[in-house]
Amino acid sequence: MLLYLIAGVAGVPWFQGGSSGAPVSLGYVVGFVFAGALVGALAKHGGDRTPLRTVGTMVLGNLVIYSVGVPWLMAATGMGLGKALSVGVLPFLLGDAVKIALAAGVLPTAWALVRRR
Repeated sequence: MLLYLIAGVAGVPWFQGGSSGAPVSLGYVVGFVFAGALVGALAKHGGDRTPLRTVGTMVLGNLVIYSVGVPWLMAATGMGLGKALSVGVLPFLLGDAVKIALAAGVLPTAWALVRRR
């Protein structure tokens, strides 16, 4: 994610709408870098070994993404908090919940298979 962020800021046009530089969505990309570090550290300590732990780990990761992305969105657009939440969080919550549910079912199962070997 860090390489993706650096390359996009440097001019590779792969951010939203084929943009580069510092688009209004850049805060979410920065949040992904921090979330990746957090989720990786939690997974290293067993945060992805059971469904409940996986849900907790992924929810924390999403909170990190949103905690960086929403303020950036507000600063870049002049939106207030309510508007930024309605366009920068709410439309994505259902998809996030589906991804978390799938991961909570798949990751612990994968770890159980690895342990059997």
